[in-house]
Amino acid sequence: MLLVPLATGAIVVARSGVNAGALALFVIATLALFWLRTPVEAWLGLSPIKAQTKEERGAVLRLIVLLCAVSLASLGLLVATGYTRGLVLIGSIAALAFVAQEMVKKLGRSGRMPAQIVGAIGLTSTAAGAYYVASGRLGVTAIMLWMANWLFAVNQIHFVQVRIRGSKLITPSEKMTRGKWFLVAQIALIAVLALSVAYRALPLLTLLAFLPALWRGLAWFLRPTQPLDVHKLGLSELKLAIVFGALLSAAFLL
Repeated sequence: MLLVPLATGAIVVARSGVNAGALALFVIATLALFWLRTPVEAWLGLSPIKAQTKEERGAVLRLIVLLCAVSLASLGLLVATGYTRGLVLIGSIAALAFVAQEMVKKLGRSGRMPAQIVGAIGLTSTAAGAYYVASGRLGVTAIMLWMANWLFAVNQIHFVQVRIRGSKLITPSEKMTRGKWFLVAQIALIAVLALSVAYRALPLLTLLAFLPALWRGLAWFLRPTQPLDVHKLGLSELKLAIVFGALLSAAFLL
């Protein structure tokens, strides 16, 4: 959800020329900020894995300081070269999404999937960010790349939750009962994509990029139940994300 959107944003700019230096700084800052979250949560005691002893807290704090320095230095160079307005806008939306995610998490189990969906807004913002720093433009293309990647992320999150919660379902009727809202979401996704293409917000070939994910979701209702292998499920969704990213990039380039 972080790297595939980032790659699509960078690849789509290739047609008109890429500011490689700015893009490299953005990638460094993005990865540093992403890696920063886990040690901060561990140091503050907000995650299952906590820094408990004095030595552990010291080691985690040193890592936090290092990652902060790397991210601030990279962002500082980008701001110094004129990327302030766009980065502030994208960063503010992403930060609000992560704050909202933490609030939704407090709902407990019922808020798990909504929290992931809200958090995906922040993760997929790398599509708009990469396009912006590589091209110097924050326009419709950047926003549509962000939206398309977020819609795909929402589909993945929902499907994984359905697969986990429906791992013991056998008959199609049981699957339909458990996964009816996922099916509704699939139909809603098709409608959103169709309208976006009709109003020329997204290229027509964007539909092709979503086709594997839509088929994967429908096939689950039709095929016989298989034992749930979480590792295998994760790898298949990773492969699907890479295929989506490649097809989405091609849709915007052609």
